[in-house]
Amino acid sequence: MDNSRLRMFAHRTVGSRPARLSARVLAVVLAAGVGGWLGLAFGAQVETPVGPADIGMSLAPSWSGETVIDVRPLGTLSFDSHHGPLRLDMTIEAVHPEVAEEILKNPRWADRLPTTIEADVISGLRNLALRAALFAVVAGFLTGLVAFRRLSRAAWTAAGSLAMVVVLGGVSALTFNPRSIAEPRYTGLLTGVPSLVGSAQSIVTKFSEYRGQLAKLVTNVSQLYEAGSSLPIFDPDPGTIRVLHVSDLHINPLGWNVIKSLKDQFKVDFIIDTGDISDHGTKAENEFVKEIGSLDVPYVYVRGNHDSLTTQRAVGKQKNAVVLDGAAATVKGLSIYGIGDPRFTPDKSVQAEGDESKSLLDLGRANAAKLTPREWPRSASTSAPDKIAADIVAVHDPTVGRGLSGYAPLVLSGHVHARSTELLPSGTRLMIQGSTGGAGLRGLEHDEPTPLTASVLYFGKSSHRLEAWDDITVGGLGEQWIQCERHIEPDPGRTIFPESPLAPSPTATGSGSPSPVALASGANVPYASEVSDGRRHGTGRKP
Repeated sequence: MDNSRLRMFAHRTVGSRPARLSARVLAVVLAAGVGGWLGLAFGAQVETPVGPADIGMSLAPSWSGETVIDVRPLGTLSFDSHHGPLRLDMTIEAVHPEVAEEILKNPRWADRLPTTIEADVISGLRNLALRAALFAVVAGFLTGLVAFRRLSRAAWTAAGSLAMVVVLGGVSALTFNPRSIAEPRYTGLLTGVPSLVGSAQSIVTKFSEYRGQLAKLVTNVSQLYEAGSSLPIFDPDPGTIRVLHVSDLHINPLGWNVIKSLKDQFKVDFIIDTGDISDHGTKAENEFVKEIGSLDVPYVYVRGNHDSLTTQRAVGKQKNAVVLDGAAATVKGLSIYGIGDPRFTPDKSVQAEGDESKSLLDLGRANAAKLTPREWPRSASTSAPDKIAADIVAVHDPTVGRGLSGYAPLVLSGHVHARSTELLPSGTRLMIQGSTGGAGLRGLEHDEPTPLTASVLYFGKSSHRLEAWDDITVGGLGEQWIQCERHIEPDPGRTIFPESPLAPSPTATGSGSPSPVALASGANVPYASEVSDGRRHGTGRKP
C-alpha cells in the first residue's frame, strides 16, 4: 500500500505543470545552444580587405578567449585579446603586391596606414558580428524546428541562439585588452626537415642539413617578429640597447645557429652567456668556443659549473669576449657585474659536501656588498663611491642571484634548463634562461627533446633599465616548432632596495657592509643547486 502511494505521488510530481514547463524550457535552451554553436561554426566567416591584404575572419566558441593570426607558411601569432568564450581567427588569404609596393614607396600611404588598417579591421569585425548573429538565428530556428516540429518553439530557439551569440560577443568586447598586441606569442613549424629520430649514423649524416634549415627558419621568424615590434604599443627607439641572453649551450652546435640568427635579425648590441658553454670542461671542448670570435659583437661570459678554468681562459682568448668573475665591465653603456660559478661539477654523481645552497647564497650576499643601485645617492666622504652601480648582474646558478636581491635591477642566470622570471620583493627581477643548446646530448635523454631557448632584452639608453623582452623557444633536436613571445616590463623605473630591514635604505649614503638577512625570502621555486642534472631540463612540450 505504501509503495503504490509513493508511485502515485512521484507520477503526479513528475507530471505536474511546473515540471513539464521546466523540462520544455531546458530543452529549448539546449537546442538554442546547439543552434548558436552551429551558426558560429558554419556562418561566422567573412573575408575583408585590410591594407594590402585580404584577411579571412572567423569566430568559434572557445574555453579561453584569444585572437589567432595565421601567417602561413611560417606559423601563427596568438594574442590574449579578451576573456570571453570566443576565439577570433584571422588568416591572410592574399596580399596585393601593387598595393604593398605603393605603401613602401609613398610616404603618404605609410602615414595613414595605421588609420586605414584600424578602419578596415573594425569594418570586418562589424560584418563578422552581423553574419554570426544572422546565422545563429537561422541555425537556431532550424534546430528548433527539427527538435520540436513547432514554429512557436522554433522561434524561441532562434531567439535563444541570438541571445547566446550576443552575450558571447558582449563579454568579449567588454574584456577586450588592446595592450595584448604588445605581447604576441608566435608558434611555427620547421617544414621540410627530415626526422632525425633513428640511428646515430643517421643523425650524423643529416645533422648539417638540419642546422641549415634551423638557421633559415629562425632568420625568417625573426624578420617577421621584428616587423611586429614597430607597433605603437612598444616601439624601440634607435637608441634602445638590445641584449641577447643565452645560457647552457653544453657544446651543442645548434645553439650557435640560433645565436647568430637572432644576433643579426634583432640587431643585438651584445650577448650575455650565463655559463655552461662546455659540458665537461676539457681542453678538447675549447674548439667549440671559437665560434664566439665570429659573432662580431661583445660576448659577456660567466663561468658555469660545467666550465673549468681552462674553459674560461679559452673564452677569454676570443677577440670579442668579456669574461667576468667577481668583476664589472661597461658594454655599450650598460654596467654588468659577473660572478663565475665557484664549483666545477660536470659529474653530478659526485655530490658536493655541506649545504651547497647556503654557500651559494652567501656568495651572492658577499658580492652584493660591492654593489649599489644606480639611483642610490652617494657621498664622496664614504666608501660608497667605490661601489659598482650595476645595471645587470650575470650569474650561473639563480641561488647566487637571490643573494644579490635589492642591489641591482636585473639578475640573469641559467643552470636549471627551464626558463622563468620572478620579480623579487626588493624590486630586483631574476630572469632564469633555459638551455640555448637544448641541454646538449642530455636533452635527448627524455621523452621529448629539451627545447632551445634564448631571450632578447630591450634596455632604455638613458635609464639603463629593462623595458621589454622577447622569449624565443625552438623545438629540440628533430622537433618542428618555434615560439616567440613578447613581454613588457610593467614598471621599468621601480625603486630597488634590499629586503633586509638592517640593510642601508635607498636614501642612505650606502656606507658599510649591507646585512644579508633574509635576502632569499619570497622564493617560489627550490634553490637551483638542490635540483640535480637529471631533473634540470625543459619540458620539451610543444606550445
